[in-house]
Amino acid sequence: METNVAWIDDLHLLTLKTNKITSLKDNKSPVIYWEEEDKYFPITIENVTNTSAVNFSFSDILPMGETLTLIWGDESFPVYPRGIVRTPWFDETYAAFEEVLGVYCNNDVTYFSIWTPLATSVILYLNNMSKKLNRQSNGVWTCQVEGNCHGFAYEYEITAYGKTMRVNDPYAKSMLANSEKGVVIDFSKTDPIIVKRPSIHYLQDAIIYELHVRDATIHSDSGIVNKGKFLGLSELESTTINGYSTGLSYIKELGCTHIQLLPINDYARVNELEPKDQYNWGYDPLYFQSLEGSYSILPHDPVSRINECKKMINTIHQEGLSVILDVVFNHVFIMEQSPLEKLVPGYYFRYHDDGSLSNGTGVGNELATERKMVRKLILDSIDLFLTEYQVSGFRFDLMGAIDIDTMNDIVTRCEKEPSHILLLGEGWELETSLPPEKKATSRNSHNLKGICFFNDYFRDSIKGNVFNVEDTGFVNGGGRFIERLPELVTGTILEEIGQPFVSNVEQTINYVECHDNHTLWDRLILTNGHEDDEIRKKMHLVATGMVLLSQGVPFIHAGQEWFRTKQGIENSYISGDAINQLDWKKREKEEANIHFIRNLIAIRRQYEVFRLRTKEEIRRRFHLLNVPKPIFGYILFGNDEDFSIYINPTNENYKLQLPSPGLWKIIATNDFNRANHDVDGEFFLISPYELIVLIKSR
Repeated sequence: METNVAWIDDLHLLTLKTNKITSLKDNKSPVIYWEEEDKYFPITIENVTNTSAVNFSFSDILPMGETLTLIWGDESFPVYPRGIVRTPWFDETYAAFEEVLGVYCNNDVTYFSIWTPLATSVILYLNNMSKKLNRQSNGVWTCQVEGNCHGFAYEYEITAYGKTMRVNDPYAKSMLANSEKGVVIDFSKTDPIIVKRPSIHYLQDAIIYELHVRDATIHSDSGIVNKGKFLGLSELESTTINGYSTGLSYIKELGCTHIQLLPINDYARVNELEPKDQYNWGYDPLYFQSLEGSYSILPHDPVSRINECKKMINTIHQEGLSVILDVVFNHVFIMEQSPLEKLVPGYYFRYHDDGSLSNGTGVGNELATERKMVRKLILDSIDLFLTEYQVSGFRFDLMGAIDIDTMNDIVTRCEKEPSHILLLGEGWELETSLPPEKKATSRNSHNLKGICFFNDYFRDSIKGNVFNVEDTGFVNGGGRFIERLPELVTGTILEEIGQPFVSNVEQTINYVECHDNHTLWDRLILTNGHEDDEIRKKMHLVATGMVLLSQGVPFIHAGQEWFRTKQGIENSYISGDAINQLDWKKREKEEANIHFIRNLIAIRRQYEVFRLRTKEEIRRRFHLLNVPKPIFGYILFGNDEDFSIYINPTNENYKLQLPSPGLWKIIATNDFNRANHDVDGEFFLISPYELIVLIKSR
């Protein structure tokens, strides 16, 4: 606590820390003086907590954003808000939920608006001019400038807490390189997205492909000109030197419906003018509504990055795919340097009752999403990317640090769109100061009906617990956890089988690999290093195949289908291109294995029985088959055909009996040596580490 400052910690509580208490204790009548109004507020000494701290109480409501002074005898101390900003009173009094914040242009006038209720002065610096802003009662400061200022750089000079500083607008829609200043953007002067976002009928129809913009195209043999850029993902018909598809064309061929991009908003750790010198996944957010400049071919041009991103999204739509954005609304890179903290100190972040920062995110701070103006920033950011960038979904990083009400408000906003907006997140339980019943976690999925959750139970059952590198699961442990497989393939929602993970089948995101933790291939090397590559590849295909064949929403990490490796690095968030890039040469070598995954995706998309919508449908159409353990088998009853799926997690052959005699056609298997694609009769042999799908017409 800063010495010789009096802090407003509650509506009627003042805390002073000073080394002058001994000389002040005989002065019985301290007051607070409001300079602008020449007004005095009486206060009462409540208790002296130690030799250097004293608490006062008072009955008046002190004005915020004014010059206040505690006068006690011959001494005076500045009075500043502190804990008061985290009270319900402050949140209600200064809520400006309906205000349009940021900058917008209307005809030949540009309007500026910023929320900073504790400031005593705000000055706009726009190119070579300055202008004072006017304060409203809700703490919003506004001004207007004649002319359309599209492309002009701007920042604010804020005076608060007795200090004057320059601050960027957290609502800036674009930035100068390396976030030097905000830039005025008139979106009517940017390129429009012409091709509408593709539509899906139900969330289960989605197949998500997680991708990092830079990773996708930076490889030397990607065949892409604008490597590592937004524009790189808008280049079509790119190939390796040997003619194998790469980039967006490859993803379209694979058959996924949604590309999920790791964060593309402005983030730290990468010099936007020399991006090859650093690497970052994007989970160090700086500004939520401005795009990352290192993905632009013209990072010094704040309009170009917008147009390039829009061209990328437009081209992705043109190819029949949708875009999901990974968004990080749980923390900022460095709290003390964030404009949020500078504009309203102590408000935007979550604290414990003892005044210490809550740190459930593990990075030093958490956004207090439950507060009205934090929620507004999030909702306004969601609205921007829905309207201007036409995205089709959002993936919420560390969603368990976000409150339920905010997530449901996001659902309400997204329901206004003409097509399904996919909302998914990490519903982990985090050690935050937010009460458990208010967290957007998977255990609270019944209160989050429009939200999907990453299913870590599915992930860990298939390959072992990610926090124990030696742990194994079904595919790499000889059938371990086979008792869980009925739960997994039915969407982890049937109470009669096990403890439901979520409330509805469309809420489960099934996956075995993502950008976090070891890739599945690197994991298999750790757990099954004694096996040869071909066996590990079969295990790998089984795991990915189970993701695609299970009820719920399947999720694939880019390159997973060709055994992506990060050379054993578990957390590659700053590891550089050599580790993180998609290796398109490896893609060439694994075409047969990629074809197996491509075929499973096509099967899922063709047959609705793999995308059932309700518990009742799953109960009616799913049936376990009687097979010797640790083989797992089940049947799905379609309207006109039946599907038998068998998985062998061992190195042995097994003779199996089909559910009924007749002609069963093999439509998918990772045993590429099978010459005969039909089984005519009642018995067949399943080979080691085989996943096989058979179909029989009625």
